[in-house]
Amino acid sequence: MSANKTFTARHAMGKAVRGEALVAKDGFSARYDLDRINGVFSRPAHKLVGQSYVGKILVLDTAKGGVATAWMLLEMQSRGIVPLAIVLNSVNPIIAQGAALGDVPLLAGFDVDITQAVAHGSTVEIDPARKMLAVRS
Repeated sequence: MSANKTFTARHAMGKAVRGEALVAKDGFSARYDLDRINGVFSRPAHKLVGQSYVGKILVLDTAKGGVATAWMLLEMQSRGIVPLAIVLNSVNPIIAQGAALGDVPLLAGFDVDITQAVAHGSTVEIDPARKMLAVRS
């Protein structure tokens, strides 16, 4: 299978994964945006409200919120109700800490708006060791 598009991130960590992209020009907070029990986006104003994030590669605009996101990602991972990976235009130390604690691969910082470059529902591979995101067909 060949890549349709490949993008390079400035920040990356975690293991390589492949999965379905859940894409929106919106932020990400594990505390305020998610129903962490049922595995869906729950904030009514979020563009992905009602959609399951479990096992999906989240492609969103920016990390938001405070320190709770860090321990929440760890707790979500312990129950298997966690995104497969998180891809952001911009990142902050809190989401990086949370991704590390929760063993959630993370890519951020692209030369393009990644929420516009990746189609919702597309198959995406991320390889943090190479700081690469590839959209597959």
